[in-house]
Amino acid sequence: MKDEFLKDSDVKTNCPWKGEASYYDVVVDGKTAGHAAWYYPDAKEQAKNFEGMVAFWNGVTVSAD
Repeated sequence: MKDEFLKDSDVKTNCPWKGEASYYDVVVDGKTAGHAAWYYPDAKEQAKNFEGMVAFWNGVTVSAD
């Protein structure tokens, strides 16, 4: 993952079965998509398979380039 495109956001939300989500702003070429990526740093037991993965809002394109 190219961390230079992800900037920590202060936003947090809570899912009853996954736990607390933390967010990133996605910044590319000086443009910011606020809170466009999220992850579960300490997922609840039933969602541990999501822990450490980053998800992106619809409209964010991720490329291997």
